[in-house]
Amino acid sequence: MKLKAVVVAIAFFAISVPVLSAPNAKASFESLKALAGQWDAKDPSGKQQTITWKVVSGGSVVMESMQEESMVTMYHVDNNRLMLTHYCAAQNQPRMQAQVSDDGKTFTFDFIDATNLASPDVGHMRKLVLTVQDKDHFSEQWFFAQKGKDEDHGVFQFTRKQ
Repeated sequence: MKLKAVVVAIAFFAISVPVLSAPNAKASFESLKALAGQWDAKDPSGKQQTITWKVVSGGSVVMESMQEESMVTMYHVDNNRLMLTHYCAAQNQPRMQAQVSDDGKTFTFDFIDATNLASPDVGHMRKLVLTVQDKDHFSEQWFFAQKGKDEDHGVFQFTRKQ
């Protein structure tokens, strides 16, 4: 009887720990909402541009707009998944799902599917690692896939303008 109670307690603890330690999608999305504003972004070559993060659609979406690149990334919650759709200059729209670090500062978005993607060999964004350093600084590292090979686009550094 004692063994059964110990096994049940261990099983309950094993199931509960990931749920208790990992940030949920809604809490993680709230962290992304805090990025709303204007940002100076520097690419790996040192080129700078202004990026805008804006909360839209009644607070259900965060829109990241890259004016010079003419691209938009939309972040939202789908049930208990934190998702993004990247509207790419490659004229496809990859969707990615996030895994969030235990401290809630690193968001690793991995490809799940895309619209307007004729085949997996066609060039598309496959991964984004977004890391928040503090309320005024974060970074993005994008990975582009084409013909079965990944290309790291480098780390983009963001500093809040306003």
